[in-house]
Amino acid sequence: MSINRRKFLGLTGVSGSAMFLSSMDAFATPETKFTKNANFELLFMATNWGFSGTMDEFCAKAKKEGYDGIEVWMPGDEKGRNDLLAATKKHQLLFGILYGGGDKDPQKHLTQFKDGINIAAALKPIYINCHSGKDYFTFDQNKPFIEFTSQLSKQNGIPIYHETHRGRSLFAAHITRDFLQKMPDLSLTLDISHWCAVHESLLWDMEETVSLALERTKHIHARVGHPEGPQVSDPRAPEWNDAVKKHLEWWDKIVEAKKKAGMRMTVLTEFGPPDYMWTLPYTRQPLSDQWAINVHMMNMLRKRWA
Repeated sequence: MSINRRKFLGLTGVSGSAMFLSSMDAFATPETKFTKNANFELLFMATNWGFSGTMDEFCAKAKKEGYDGIEVWMPGDEKGRNDLLAATKKHQLLFGILYGGGDKDPQKHLTQFKDGINIAAALKPIYINCHSGKDYFTFDQNKPFIEFTSQLSKQNGIPIYHETHRGRSLFAAHITRDFLQKMPDLSLTLDISHWCAVHESLLWDMEETVSLALERTKHIHARVGHPEGPQVSDPRAPEWNDAVKKHLEWWDKIVEAKKKAGMRMTVLTEFGPPDYMWTLPYTRQPLSDQWAINVHMMNMLRKRWA
């Protein structure tokens, strides 16, 4: 018996919905109870990566879903920055800024980076997340990026984090360990999905290095990676349970430490659009709903860590 593609997708969507709900319920309930601390603050941020509307439309949608704030790449012009400030104020959302330079020359890159970070700081975000340096810069060439932000953060009080991101200074676990051991002021945005791809594993053989990174993490990018890539097709699908459980294990340790210390924990749900999102060949039709996945992650993690 033949079945057309549209009908097949419809049938699989209906049959899979029960598994999605079951997975959500299972992961929303932790195996062990977390410390309770009234001073602990948990904030979930939305990404506009892949969103095609205006900043105002994005903020309205994020607010409706229950996000506490947004994290966006710093707008490149004054109008964009004014739109960001107006929209977040209108919809009563906090905001974090993401920024990184792009020049292949280390000195030009550093100058570009400093200029951008200074502009970002003037917007007074609750944090700045940095795409710092390049993976092919040496330690001594990447070091000034972190030194600059450490100094600036002490001056203005804005937390500044450096992301564990492919292509950047902290692209790999063993490289990041060297920075953490030599630079005590370095705080991380942990997007550990990148390391899963770089090291082609769930990092089972790098536990000490990962533990050090967890201790220095102040902000989480909650995307689930796997040994062959930085984003699973859909974290609700049962075939990815092992990867989801491992990421939760890592994130739980960070959150528990912040709860004990009574600190703020910010989390960005950052499943991305194509080409991060898996697509059908030829049509490039996304296999999952990016926005729905990110909202699912927010709701599941909020319930898990409440």
